[in-house]
Amino acid sequence: MDHKPPTAVIESSHSEHTLPFHDTTDFDNADRGFIAALSPCVIKGTDGRVVWDNDVYSFLGGPAPTSVHPSLWRQSTLTAKQGLFEVVPGIYQVRGFDISNITFVEGDTGIIVIDPLVSTEVAAAALDLYRTHRGGDRPVVAVIYTHSHVDHFGGVLGVTSQADVDAGTVAVLAPEGFVEHAVQENVYAGPAMTRRATYMYGTLLARGPQGQVGCGLGQAPSTGQVAVIVPTIDIRTTGETHTIDGVAIEFQMAPGTEAPAEMHFYFPRFRALCMAENATHNLHNLLTLRGALVRDPHAWAGYLTEAVDTFADRTDVVFASHHWPTWGRKNIVEFMSLQRDMYAYLHDQTLRLLNQGYTGVEIAEMFQMPPALEQAWHTHGYYGSISHNVKAVYQRYMGWFDGNPARLWPHPPSAIGPRYVDAMGGINRVVELAQAAFESGDFRWAATLLDHAMFTDSEHAAARALYSDTLEQLAYGAENATWRNFFMSGATELRDGNFGTASTTGSVSMLNQLTPEQIFDSLAIRVNGPRSWHLNIAIDITFADLDTNYRLTLRNGVIIYRQVTAEAATAAVTVKLDNKFRLLTMAMGDFSSPGLELSGDRAALQAVLSVLDEPDPNFNIVTP
Repeated sequence: MDHKPPTAVIESSHSEHTLPFHDTTDFDNADRGFIAALSPCVIKGTDGRVVWDNDVYSFLGGPAPTSVHPSLWRQSTLTAKQGLFEVVPGIYQVRGFDISNITFVEGDTGIIVIDPLVSTEVAAAALDLYRTHRGGDRPVVAVIYTHSHVDHFGGVLGVTSQADVDAGTVAVLAPEGFVEHAVQENVYAGPAMTRRATYMYGTLLARGPQGQVGCGLGQAPSTGQVAVIVPTIDIRTTGETHTIDGVAIEFQMAPGTEAPAEMHFYFPRFRALCMAENATHNLHNLLTLRGALVRDPHAWAGYLTEAVDTFADRTDVVFASHHWPTWGRKNIVEFMSLQRDMYAYLHDQTLRLLNQGYTGVEIAEMFQMPPALEQAWHTHGYYGSISHNVKAVYQRYMGWFDGNPARLWPHPPSAIGPRYVDAMGGINRVVELAQAAFESGDFRWAATLLDHAMFTDSEHAAARALYSDTLEQLAYGAENATWRNFFMSGATELRDGNFGTASTTGSVSMLNQLTPEQIFDSLAIRVNGPRSWHLNIAIDITFADLDTNYRLTLRNGVIIYRQVTAEAATAAVTVKLDNKFRLLTMAMGDFSSPGLELSGDRAALQAVLSVLDEPDPNFNIVTP
């Protein structure tokens, strides 16, 4: 991508802030306890492919260039620090090997691993770095997943094996509902989320001052092999305690916060509190830009209050699955209380204003945080933003419709774009207006105009070039890393073409954890409704390994399923499978591999499979 320099408007805006750059506490804490770095910090898969490269961020540090918001430059400099760090004697973190942290807690004989990163290769490298400098002969005795997002469990096979878990030598602990939510998020809407995540994390962008500089929560997700091992211990209640290898752990449930299934926990031996992803050094997302269910800031704030009240008086350090720890009771209470106030304020003030009749867009424009939150670095919107979090709260309570009947049934972009363009005098005139907006520094208006132009004629060279320049300037001006990455990704695709999706969802390990019902659901959301309106087909499916039978019916474009007895199997076709995974391979057209028996009308089965659409992992975003 041929980058353009930042305009004078952007350069000027970067100097118009009152941020406390004199406060270097975060740098002191991010460096505290440093033991060793990995050099070079480049991690490869077994096929030689680079799955993590932290050295590519070596440009960070020193004064911010004018192409990056100075606050974001500071945050990225902090999150790019990598290596093994001592949290307290007995607790160690490897940071900078992925978007998330991995933590090692030393027990009487072995180690407890907390959140083994996104992928196998980086988790294994982190464990190797720990063992090189701490207790190389200590076995892994337990793995704890703090919550159900992939950057907190996907690398589990880098620190243990299914065989060791099956043998009972390694316990796996997670909050109740972990598997259901982890699998659903990566399968149901996985292709769409992954495509948008490529924009959000800037995964395929060049690294550098005029490209991707991080994502606020870390630098980027690794791209290695993802897996999951089902928990052997489900944590269900606040106050529940377990002792692993002599280490007592006290749990606090926090469902519906940053993840649907999430928990905090306290180590009395170390006077250390793990806050999962609910108290980090930035404003988090209430609705992530890649797509997810809207999170509950009211509950989030409540669990932070409960954590302060329950643990603060006996805690010397609080650490999380991202960023760096906070030490000292006074600092811990201040940090967690401000984090709590941030989510509570977003919730309460959005509700106050929506009850005065303001819409989500209007509230986002007028919203101001209290001065104490503005001046705290860890409440800044590097990952979540005030703007899109306010809209998330509005959506949670009010939905997508703002109540204005003119907005109840708008035209889609491909229909409304040409109408706007025609009303303004044609596409060349729209480009003229956008150019004037660009030159005046009103990049938001320029982007709006050019969005309509793209959905009128996506090949109009002048419109396309100016649109990419406009998005690039918006990227340069963004304090929020995910906004920067979205703007920069759009600019890149306008200049260089659709770059696709950085990774795929649903690894074999993940798919193996799907229940039969979830597999049927995953098939149901692929049914092409109009193509299947005429079909009325029943199929009986038996899973030999589970000794269960299901009646699956496709009717009116809908797949309905229910469990039935073997004697009730009277459908047009009967399918017997040796395991549930074989159903997925059959759905992909594999009828010849072992593990499948068909009886009855084979054509009925093929008719159902013929109306299943394949997801498009590379759909357009910034163009029609």
